[in-house]
Amino acid sequence: MSSTPKDAPSRSQSELNAWLVEEMYEQYREDPDELSPGWRDFFEDYRPTDGDGANGAGTIAEQEEVERSRSRKAVAKPSEDGPEPERIRGVGARIVENMETSLGVPTATSVRDVPAKLLEVNRRIVNNYLRRTRGGKVSFTHLIAYAMVRAVQDVPAMKNVFSETEEGKPAVLRPEHVGLGLAVDVENDDGSRSLLVPVIKEADTFTFQEFLRAYEEIIRKIRLKKLDPAMFSGGVITITNPGTIGTVHSIPRLMSGQAAILGVGTIDHPAQFQAADDRTLAKLGVGKVITLTSTYDHRVIQGAESGLYLARVSELLLGEDGFYDEVFRSLGLPYEPARWRTDTVDVDSQTDLLTKQMKVGQLANMYRVRGHLIADLDPLQQLPPSMHPELDPTYYGLSIWDLDREFLTDVGGETRRMPLGDILGVLRDAYCRTIGIEYGHVLDPEQKAWIRDQVEGITEDVPPEDQLWILERLNASEAFESFLHTKYVGQKRFGLEGAETLIPMLDAVCEAAADQGLSDIVMGMAHRGRLNVLSNILRKSHKQIFGEFEGHIDPDTVQGSGDVKYHLGTSGTYETRAGNQIELHLPPNPSHLEAVNPVVEGIV
Repeated sequence: MSSTPKDAPSRSQSELNAWLVEEMYEQYREDPDELSPGWRDFFEDYRPTDGDGANGAGTIAEQEEVERSRSRKAVAKPSEDGPEPERIRGVGARIVENMETSLGVPTATSVRDVPAKLLEVNRRIVNNYLRRTRGGKVSFTHLIAYAMVRAVQDVPAMKNVFSETEEGKPAVLRPEHVGLGLAVDVENDDGSRSLLVPVIKEADTFTFQEFLRAYEEIIRKIRLKKLDPAMFSGGVITITNPGTIGTVHSIPRLMSGQAAILGVGTIDHPAQFQAADDRTLAKLGVGKVITLTSTYDHRVIQGAESGLYLARVSELLLGEDGFYDEVFRSLGLPYEPARWRTDTVDVDSQTDLLTKQMKVGQLANMYRVRGHLIADLDPLQQLPPSMHPELDPTYYGLSIWDLDREFLTDVGGETRRMPLGDILGVLRDAYCRTIGIEYGHVLDPEQKAWIRDQVEGITEDVPPEDQLWILERLNASEAFESFLHTKYVGQKRFGLEGAETLIPMLDAVCEAAADQGLSDIVMGMAHRGRLNVLSNILRKSHKQIFGEFEGHIDPDTVQGSGDVKYHLGTSGTYETRAGNQIELHLPPNPSHLEAVNPVVEGIV
């Protein structure tokens, strides 16, 4: 058996995680059964090379050299009346050793400020879509880390790792793929904090959605303390995010076996603008920035390469080479991302401001007329998403810089001032989601105003119990159609396939009517889906439905002949979840479909 398992973190790859190895080794010595099989295999032939006491030690000569080296270093001496120094042991001692070892790695750091406006806008679009659909959330770090991985493909020198030949001569390792280390701050049981650096292996081979899943899976395992030695091997580049605590940028220490550490600073307005009014900043077009740093091993990576690398990351975060298109496509967003544009406005020119105000009004009207053209109505996503020119703000000379500027509008109700971003949010929620609404052809102004008031600015979240109920009704509709398709193969039955949502929609109408005290509902419908409605809405028994379907029909009825199973009607009682009841009537339907309309009116 080799001294280091294949998937275990080697010494050169895991200096940052060495404290964890020591801690897990202590647990292994006390009770191996408490550890996972991966850790037990790792420690089966593990031999600590440094440390003191039970953790093993090197030769006496090596220990003496370490002590002499430490004694030569400048240390703080306590004063006679001052506190006594407290010896650093365990994890802390390992961190001291790591930091002293890191002094042998010659590093340099490149720094670059990147505009964060487009990153903010597209992240908001992504998270709004995820919130409305399957849930989940994309962070700034997810997007920035993915851009950093993508950029390595264009500047491959950034994954160079310093090494030595068997003769001790300097050498360079050029890994085929990028192992991205994630610097994760964890709180220990005693309240202290430590740093873990798990690795996303071959991160450059992933789509954004695959990268996101791998990233979140690692974070989940760390939170649940389901750690495995294989999680810490293969790291080449590490990303750290001191911006989460407000740090603008940092210059970390590079450990042996690392090519570079990428730092992500806080996302904020430049310091000189942080006390300014948000409306003034929007008017001036002052956006937030993010500071990125690249601390690299100067023996195998040159300053120009690091600078080019950060420039490439900046280009991707500004949307070049379809970066956000790839993100949107990977996540299944049926929309185009926002684009980077230079701001064009003279804040001192009333003409410019009035022109933009006029363009905002035109844009709002186009969403009311043509918004349905970009609605999410293609569940199979057979066609790539596209933006109709007249619905694109850039068509009117507007850009992402105008999203925070306020304009007069009647969108969403009474006339008021709203940021363009909020105006577009209301319009897109009303006309461009999973329901397309077109009413521009209506000639009566009052009717158009009524429809507009019913859809613009109306938000109604469906509570979980209603979501489960809708799912149950969809399942009932689908199960009925699946049974017919299995039992009556080849028979004409005018099924509801593709329109199963009719059942929960009719359920909602019947529930609302019964709960508001109505006594009867009379409805007429065509052939398609009639059997499903009879079963799941009017509660007609399956025995009766399938008997009639197979031709067992009362000869005394006057409900037609031939393919009468699609014509038959019935009456029933609908009971709501609240216990209220309402009578339902579905008249028979003749082959001349429109004839049912006056019949229904006559019955009512």
